[in-house]
Amino acid sequence: MYLLLGALRRSWISSSSIRNGQWRGHAGLGHDPEGKVLGILGMGNIGSVVAKRASAFEMHIQYHNRSPLPAERIPPGTKYVTFEELLRTSDIISVHLPLSDNTRYTIGSNEFAQMKDGAILINTSRGPLVDEQALLDDLESGKLYSAGLDVFENEPQVHPKLLENENVVLTPHMAAATFETIHKSEALAMSNVRNALQHGTLLTQVREQRAE
Repeated sequence: MYLLLGALRRSWISSSSIRNGQWRGHAGLGHDPEGKVLGILGMGNIGSVVAKRASAFEMHIQYHNRSPLPAERIPPGTKYVTFEELLRTSDIISVHLPLSDNTRYTIGSNEFAQMKDGAILINTSRGPLVDEQALLDDLESGKLYSAGLDVFENEPQVHPKLLENENVVLTPHMAAATFETIHKSEALAMSNVRNALQHGTLLTQVREQRAE
C-alpha cells in the first residue's frame, strides 16, 4: 500500500524537492485512491491482503488468478476478470505472482499497450515478472503515470534510468522488512517443520511443489 499510495501521488518528486530546499518543487497534483480500479494479478495470500487493505480506501477491486476464488476468501465486491480485462480496465495493476519460466515477463510491451493511458504499475513480487525496458519506455512516453517497485529485474543492480525517473517510487526489496513480519515468518517456518515431522506434510506447500 505504501508504494501504491506513493505512486498515486508521485511522492518521490515532493520528497526529493523538500530535501533539496525547494519546498514542493514541481510535484503538481496527484490522485486519490478512492474510486480507482485496482487490478490484482495473482490473488494468493499477499494479493488477498492487499485487496482487503485497499478496500478500506474505497477502491474498486478486481483480480485475475488461475481460477476464481470462493467468495469467502475475497473482500465483498471483489470480482474476477480475465487477464485482458484486468489490463484494459484497471487504473492500477499490482503484481503478486511467483516467478517461473511461465511467468517471466508477464508484463511487457504488449501488455502495457493494452493498459489505460495514465495507468500505474506496482510490483512487489519478483523483478523479472516485468520487462523493465518496456516499463521505462512507457513511463518516459507518458503512457504510464507512475510505478511503484520493490523488486528489480537484475537486483541488487537497478536500471540507471529507473533511478533517474521521478515518476517511480523505489524501495530495495524490503516489503517484508518489519519486526512483525519476520516474527510471523519464523513462527510459520517452525510450524511447517513440526507438521512435516509429525504428519509428513507441509502447512503451506506451494502448488508447483506438490506431488501429483
